[in-house]
Amino acid sequence: MNPATLITNLYAAFNRRDIDAVLEKLHPDVAWPNGWEGGVVVGHDAVRDYWTRQWNSIDPSVTPEGITPGPGSAVRVEVRQVVKDLDGRILSDGMVQHSYVFEAGLIRAMTIRKPD
Repeated sequence: MNPATLITNLYAAFNRRDIDAVLEKLHPDVAWPNGWEGGVVVGHDAVRDYWTRQWNSIDPSVTPEGITPGPGSAVRVEVRQVVKDLDGRILSDGMVQHSYVFEAGLIRAMTIRKPD
């Protein structure tokens, strides 16, 4: 599967709250940003815990709007991120950039930054 297809499928799985479908494409020792509370979580169990806590408090939705190769094995994704409270009120709606690094066909790390 090419990286653009994999990334598109991962965003769809995240938005469906299908943690297992996402985790199977992440390296077992993935470094994943905790964009909600700050810091980085490492490994499948930590990512699962982070997302579960997040979804119990807020309702984020992420839609890729552009996918481009970055340096080395990186892929950059321009993402529209909408965050709602659990009653459906929009808390934020804007663009962010996600960068992914791959290792052996799996996502090894992800970072979040403001778009260029």
